Formats: sequence, structure tokens, C-alpha cells
Amino acid sequence: MGITIKDIAKLAGVSPATVSRVLANQSDFYSEKTAKKVRQAAKKLGYQKNTNAVELVTQKSHVLAVIISTIQTNAADQIINGIQETAIKKNLDVIILYAGEKNADLQKRALETVIERSVMGILLVAIDLDPQNDQLLKSANIPFLFLSIGFLKNRFPFISSDDFQVGYQATDFLLRKGHTKIGFAAADPETVIGQLRLAGYWKALSDHHITPQLNWVYDGEFTYDDGLAAMAHYTKKTALTAAVASSDLAAIGMLNQAQSQGLRIPEDFAVISIDGTFLCSIMRPQITSVTQSFHEMGVKGVETIVSQTRGQFQSRHTPIKITERQST
Repeated sequence: MGITIKDIAKLAGVSPATVSRVLANQSDFYSEKTAKKVRQAAKKLGYQKNTNAVELVTQKSHVLAVIISTIQTNAADQIINGIQETAIKKNLDVIILYAGEKNADLQKRALETVIERSVMGILLVAIDLDPQNDQLLKSANIPFLFLSIGFLKNRFPFISSDDFQVGYQATDFLLRKGHTKIGFAAADPETVIGQLRLAGYWKALSDHHITPQLNWVYDGEFTYDDGLAAMAHYTKKTALTAAVASSDLAAIGMLNQAQSQGLRIPEDFAVISIDGTFLCSIMRPQITSVTQSFHEMGVKGVETIVSQTRGQFQSRHTPIKITERQST
């Protein structure tokens, strides 16, 4: 059996995609030091170029890879719609892979699946990447961009809402409605999104000179069941009059639980949701929300990948707004 690019990649300590690009003289995505290692490894192994394979590699790829979390929210639907609509206009094909929920092994598998193919770029949707996979993503030398999740200290380029402001504005809205005992429900404190929104929640309360109790915050993973559990906790162990729900599904869980306990919405308890998808309008009562620009994230993600090289990517925040409905 002849020597393959995977053999070269293993000896050089780089990804197969990097080897393909070096051998195809695509100079935009790797350093000269990396190129030298690859060529030395190829020479040592006696690699002979496969002309057909090189022709495939040197063609400009028209395939965009999307890696998405399987966390149980519906927000990703609008992002995917934005990606698909924009990709079609630009004559691109889209492949979608799922990376589980906070699962480092599944994330790695999804990344490796993409890296071994000829793709023009990778969009990672709501993926809180495990740090052990950081280098795998970076070393692939494929342009990438995160959507619907921001990062501190410029860890990765992203297009997302400002999650600190999401938490702050949701809480501030309830405060201005006259509530002083406000919960923060069903967010995952181990994620960047959860941490930033919680920080915004604390800051808004502090700005209004309110010191919250620890049981005002009820952790979860943004799901409907987390909303049910949070509301059951609040009615039994707190005297809250309102809460910020971490997602539309969590908000629905909270409202259903509240109504099953005989609470009137919003007279006895008010809820504002984070996301603002169509679920807020079809629920009764309709749910007040911090509405995010998910469709725009998908559109801008594709446009960014198409128009720029990875080194030029600039992180940006998309607009948010308060959409007032019946739950507050």
C-alpha cells in the first residue's frame, strides 16, 4: 500500500488537511515552519503525489461544515435557516454534524470528520468547545467561526449576542417593572453563556442596590424540564415574584409549572425568557423575551467565511431587544 497523507500527517504532527494544503501549495493557512515539516516527512516516507488527489485538493471547496450542539433548545433552527439560505445564494453545499452536549469525545470526532474532508470553512453553532480540542481545531488550518456563543480574552472568533447584556437587560426590565426579588433559572454555570448571563444578572441587581440570596439562582441546562424544576423550587423555597428564564423552553416549563400550582401570570409571578423564538408567541400567555438575532448570526457567519481568511475574522455582537408580551 502506498504512502498516504495520513501517514505524512502522523509523522509531521499535523492534520491531514494541513498536509493536503501544503502539498497543493495553498499558502494561506499554514506557516513556513509547518510546510517544512510536512515536506520533510513526505520526503522521508518517499511519498509520491497522486495527481488526481492533488487536483481534488486544489479545487476551491464549495462545502461548508456546520457543527452543532444537541442541547435541547430550538434557537439553533433560526441559525441553521440563515446558514442554509445564504449558502444556497452563494452556490455552497452545507454538511451538518452533531457534537453532543458538553462531550469532548463527540466534539473531537465531529472535528476529525470535518478535517479529513475538503471544506472551505467550519461554523460551530452554540458549541462550548472542550479545551482539550482547542489545538485540534486550530491546527486544522481551516477557517472557522463560532456562532451564538462568545468567548473571553479572544479565545476564538465569534458572532453572537452580548450574553452579559442579555442577562443584564432581562433583569433590568423586571426591576423597572417593580420587582425586587428576581430569580435566574435553568442556565448552565459551567458554560461561557451561562457565566456571562449570570454576571449580567448580578450586575443589574447590584446597580439597583439589591443583594440576592443564593437560592434565587437555580442551575440547569436550558431545558423545559429545568424550567419545571426551577419553578417548583421557587414556589417552595423562595418569595420571588419574577424570574429570568435561560431559554424559551425553560420559560415554558416555568409557566406550565406555575399555572399547575394555581399561580396567575403575571399577577403572581412574572417571567422573561432569553431567546425570543416563535415559541414565545404561540404559548399562552405569550412570553416576554430578550430576543436575539439568530437568523442574522447564520447569515453573517456564512458571509464571513466566504469573504475573509481566518486571520482577518473579527468577533462581533448581533443586536438584542426586549419584546414585551403577556408574561410580564
